[in-house]
Amino acid sequence: MLLGLNPLHNGQESLTIACMPTDDLLETFHVTTDEQLRAVSNLTRHRIMAMLRFEPATITQIAQRVGLAKGSSSYHVRLLERAGLVKVVRTRKVRGVTERYYAMAARSIELPDPAPGQPDVLLRNAVADLEASPADDERHVRMAHLRLTKEQFTELGARLEALADEYRTLSDPSLPDVSLVFALFRPAPRRQVEEDAK
Repeated sequence: MLLGLNPLHNGQESLTIACMPTDDLLETFHVTTDEQLRAVSNLTRHRIMAMLRFEPATITQIAQRVGLAKGSSSYHVRLLERAGLVKVVRTRKVRGVTERYYAMAARSIELPDPAPGQPDVLLRNAVADLEASPADDERHVRMAHLRLTKEQFTELGARLEALADEYRTLSDPSLPDVSLVFALFRPAPRRQVEEDAK
């Protein structure tokens, strides 16, 4: 699963999910309502959106790939569709029943900054995916504490984004899923952390 966590100039973050080529696909979907934020914040729906990034799928296909009951799959997709995050891109008749194929409504989703004290939706979902990934598979997880000038901070952010974009262009829908998540940020000052702990 290739997810790009991109810090924007205004401090927001975007969840980039590469989709199949679609002429009328929005470049960016801006999450602005509580309904949209609730829809994208749920881990199961996050996984459904990640699955729909390369090719459209029916409710049955989504259920099989994500490991859900068909009724649960339908419920989550309906919520995503109502919030405008996914859409029907084609239909076909199978034995008198209309199958709907769903896909992402945009190439990337831009989330608002989390409110103070609130969890970051992207990182929370990324950590859940990491914890659920096979322990015996190769993985690269690292945390580095740095001291950087403002210019170095900006340069590092740009380099990380460029590297993610480079590999996104190499991403092939026929290959296994891989997730890439990065967060470059300035932690809260130590005094504030100590006061919050009291």
